[in-house]
Amino acid sequence: MARLNIERQQELEPKRIDYAVKELENIGVEIMQRTNTEIQFLHKGKVVKFFPYSGWASGATIKDGRGIKRLIKQLK
Repeated sequence: MARLNIERQQELEPKRIDYAVKELENIGVEIMQRTNTEIQFLHKGKVVKFFPYSGWASGATIKDGRGIKRLIKQLK
């Protein structure tokens, strides 16, 4: 499914990625891979993927959900 407002996504996505990386690094998470749309890191030996624009996080060692604050709460 395509985004409804691609211009808005292109404007906000880099800011959200920077914010998410900063917040994850503040709690000691080491970023494995960072692309224009996704952040990947290890948690308890398994890969977790976070998509900052939508806020979606998914991985074997976390409860899938939406929002950087909820993700950080699970990782602590």
